[in-house]
Amino acid sequence: MKPLLALLLLSTATHAEILPGLDRLTLDAPHRPKVMEALVWYPAANTTYPTPLGANPAFLGTTVQVGPIPAPGAHPVLILSHGSGGNIENLGWLAEGLVARGAIVAGLNHPRSTSGDSNPRDMPNVADRVADLAALIDGLTTNPTFAPLVDPDRITALGFSLGGGTVLAAAGARLDADAYAAYCDANAPAATDCAFMQRGGVDWHALPASWGADMRLPAITSAIAVDPSFSHAITDSSLSTIPIPVHLVNLGEAPVQVDVGPDGSNLGAQIPAASYSVIEPAWHFSFLGLCTPDAPAMLAEVGEDPICDDPAGSDRAAIHARIIEEVATALGL
Repeated sequence: MKPLLALLLLSTATHAEILPGLDRLTLDAPHRPKVMEALVWYPAANTTYPTPLGANPAFLGTTVQVGPIPAPGAHPVLILSHGSGGNIENLGWLAEGLVARGAIVAGLNHPRSTSGDSNPRDMPNVADRVADLAALIDGLTTNPTFAPLVDPDRITALGFSLGGGTVLAAAGARLDADAYAAYCDANAPAATDCAFMQRGGVDWHALPASWGADMRLPAITSAIAVDPSFSHAITDSSLSTIPIPVHLVNLGEAPVQVDVGPDGSNLGAQIPAASYSVIEPAWHFSFLGLCTPDAPAMLAEVGEDPICDDPAGSDRAAIHARIIEEVATALGL
């Protein structure tokens, strides 16, 4: 559809039908070899033209509109961190659901751990990922369009899988390299994170010096971690001093792929302001976007992980709706 025709068709839309606005920010990132680009979803005050986002042979994607005027007011902000091998466009379903409730949502593709560029040797570099989030928050809060719309007292970071570990580090969790090496010694290759790094030649007895560093981002006022990685490597002393509310989510009942509940790493019992929920029937990959009908067979044919095969009796759209509700509650929406 041509932009002019789309604009004419959208001009009669009611406010409830207005698609999320989408903009792109260029971020200064001295810790990376080049600048990064971020996506910002936001409530729109008018309409421009619709465009698909994140659609491909495996995923349905979502629909946004490019560059409308942002709705006025101070908005809560959700900063997203995708998992290893994921990408920010695939989380458009979550952004769309939160924008509809008045939030601004922003995220970026973490270099060397995104779709088609997920390097096992970069998986331990949590400090770089946290620095990505710092650059994103700085870019958003200094941007002439979006800075006046950000409520600085409501900036939540949400991460999934490796993104969950990233967000916990940004909240103040500190990693113990020796504890993680012991975990991998005892659980690889069943522990998929350890096995993935091993395929890239990573020695988990020689993790980066940044492990153990304080990576906390003071701008973050709460955190949500969904099936977070590295949970067995977080020090008890750092968990007990995390100063912000943290909501932990497991996808599927125990035994699950990443268990942070009482039968797993039990993070919630050690964080002062923590809450914990289980969403089931579901599994780790239920967090990814809605799949096309042909995706399961296509992924199996090329030897990809079964990321579109959900457990019996589950409904990915319903799981997404539940997650949106939980995040909205955490954001006070």
